[in-house]
Amino acid sequence: MAEDITQNPRSITIDGTEYPLDQLSENARNQVMNLRVTDQEIARLKQQLAICQTARAAYARALEAELPKTEQ
Repeated sequence: MAEDITQNPRSITIDGTEYPLDQLSENARNQVMNLRVTDQEIARLKQQLAICQTARAAYARALEAELPKTEQ
């Protein structure tokens, strides 16, 4: 089942079918909320990962600049 959590807070699209939230059971609405929260957390973690990868690359360049030069 492919979920497409739409930006519309009043409906959800699943496998190409749009469902009004007010017609879903309370448990189904809770699952929609859980999906939306986890999608937001995944996006936040991806941003954190990008920040960490950028910092790591900068640290690696700084270390390389500090290493003694060797002749090959």
